[in-house]
Amino acid sequence: MPAISYRSICSPSVHEKVIERSRFIADCAHVCSEEEARAFVASVRAKHPLATHHCFAFIADEAGNLQRFSDDGEPQGTAGMPMLEVLKAQELRCSAVVVTRYFGGVKLGAGGLVRAYAGTCAEALSRADIRVFALCRELSFSVGYDLYDALRKYLEREGAAVRSTEYGSDVCVRCAVEEERARAFAAGAADFLAGRVAVREGECFRCPVTGACR
Repeated sequence: MPAISYRSICSPSVHEKVIERSRFIADCAHVCSEEEARAFVASVRAKHPLATHHCFAFIADEAGNLQRFSDDGEPQGTAGMPMLEVLKAQELRCSAVVVTRYFGGVKLGAGGLVRAYAGTCAEALSRADIRVFALCRELSFSVGYDLYDALRKYLEREGAAVRSTEYGSDVCVRCAVEEERARAFAAGAADFLAGRVAVREGECFRCPVTGACR
């Protein structure tokens, strides 16, 4: 069964460092399937066609069971698996990391490679936008213009993610709210606005609901 919520990379990011003249470039991204993860790896390869190695690790499902990694020509166990262990230690799901290496002429040895790949991966994730993804419900609130500021105040106070605002005869604000609190959220809005709000429930979907959670 899919997780109710999980931690994941929210948006693509890149981190680079130099170790003993070798360039290590980590690309991170949110992925929702093995197909997406492998397409991401292929895109990084295309971006760095002259690089020596493109080692990767990903956990491409919500439950954390779909795990893959590759040393891409580095000694076995020195790159992909250490990177996967970093993803697992940070309890990330639907996340992929590719560490590209441009060899600088100095051999690092097995231990040095493990530290380089795992360290670059960990540093990249520490700089990435990591969020909690939860099952959310879309709620649409319609109010008169005289109550728009009050509605905005309620939504900001309760931490709703506003998706869009439409201005017609009334103001309609579409929000994403965690499914488990959607009904209470809608009831709270009705109380806050003394019943002068129309609320409609929309679709359910996955949505990043918090900032970096560490």
